[in-house]
Amino acid sequence: MNRTYYSKLIFELSRPGRTGYSLPPCTMTGHDLNTELPDALKRQTSPRLPEVDEPTVARHYTNMSGNNFGVDNGFYPLGSCTMKYNPKLNDEMAALAAFGRLHPSQPAETAQGALEVYDGLQRMLAEVAGMSAFTLNPYAGAHGELTGLMVIRSYHRKRGDTRRTKIIVPDSAHGTNPASAAVCGLQIVEVKSKPDGTVDVDDLRPLLGDDIAGMMMTNPNTLGIFEREIPEIARLVHECGGLMYYDGANLNPMLGVCRPGDMGFDVMHINLHKTFSTPHGGGGPGAGPVGVRAGLEELLPNPQVVRQADGTLALRESDGALGQISSHLGNFAVLIRAYTYLLTVGRQHLRQVGQLSVLNANYIKESLKAYYELPIGGLCKHEFVFDGLRPEYGGAHSEADHIRTLDVAKRLLDYGFHAPTVYFPLLFHEAMMIEPTESESKETLDAFIDVMKQIAEEAKEQPDTLRTAPHATPVRRLDDVKAVKEPRFTYFDYEQP
Repeated sequence: MNRTYYSKLIFELSRPGRTGYSLPPCTMTGHDLNTELPDALKRQTSPRLPEVDEPTVARHYTNMSGNNFGVDNGFYPLGSCTMKYNPKLNDEMAALAAFGRLHPSQPAETAQGALEVYDGLQRMLAEVAGMSAFTLNPYAGAHGELTGLMVIRSYHRKRGDTRRTKIIVPDSAHGTNPASAAVCGLQIVEVKSKPDGTVDVDDLRPLLGDDIAGMMMTNPNTLGIFEREIPEIARLVHECGGLMYYDGANLNPMLGVCRPGDMGFDVMHINLHKTFSTPHGGGGPGAGPVGVRAGLEELLPNPQVVRQADGTLALRESDGALGQISSHLGNFAVLIRAYTYLLTVGRQHLRQVGQLSVLNANYIKESLKAYYELPIGGLCKHEFVFDGLRPEYGGAHSEADHIRTLDVAKRLLDYGFHAPTVYFPLLFHEAMMIEPTESESKETLDAFIDVMKQIAEEAKEQPDTLRTAPHATPVRRLDDVKAVKEPRFTYFDYEQP
């Protein structure tokens, strides 16, 4: 079939003259309605807007939603991203009319209920993380990471210590760590990992000096390994005058068990979508609260929510703040969801969240290590990394024509499971990072384990089934490189010569 015709048939539903709405005639009069737009703001050509009837629109988006994969319709073991279930109670609370009708610019005295939520969540996060204070203003995890680094930079600048322009980042770090540091104007210094996946303290020592602003760490690290030498690392970094930054992406297994602040971290961010069950993915609104130890509170961005002597809450513009990093108070509807989740779990059950996430990860790891290459053995925390299939099942460490991790990931789609994170971390060529979270049942984990075993057997007995997978999805295997280099978003792109 001609590609242009096929693209129009499937993706372009607009037909001239069709409409799904009608507007009443304008009955307003007045001078403002006759005001002409400046010529520079006028369109020279009419926009190519779709002309579609309402049933077609409804069916299109309903069918499209059926092609999406999410935590509401299947297991999503996406390592290092903690795709846990989002309780619908959270959504109900965020949809309450009392919250939905608020305007972010209305006076603080008329929004005391919303500020109580904000203040309550700040205090809860501070207790969970072992920090002195939090700001909820950042819009996402990476935004929070950048904000935390700005706190570190402001701390040194206010002391007149302008030499500190470098940040130490482990080679196993999330990609946002060096990216955020670069955006913040800091130079990245890489520290190596030991064979067991933890930071090499001997490699760290010669990197420390009076030009180091701080060090970023994730614990458990990206390999799912607990960094046992953090007290020594924190001592060394503090002795050279730097601050310790905690990347909160992997906070989930630590809940109620240990706290970053108690380990010696000075600044941190939390991904609410990873740890406290707010929606994740799709490019939508997120939240990345930033916490600081005692002595750094004034540096947090404006506006700051503070409780006054009479018990009411107000917004403060602090002269010592690093500035303003978002409009108003961040994504409030996301914060309501996290607050609801914490209240639902409660202090008495928070520890169980971390324990179950660790139990589930180790259960999958031990069940599959005879089929998939496990580069680092022993107890993992919430996630772990395989290095592709074992040699006897046609993995990368076998003969030349091997089955790749990508083939396993594509085949998983045929069985109704979303693939885990692949080819990250970069320490292993065929990395497959699996994180089940605490919210999955044993039955779901057993079904996933059985499918992974079956895929391993297929790789040995009928490898072409994996190389050509997926077979049962709306779209087959795509040319990812071409899709990036030659993106075509609408059928108009096919009309180009």
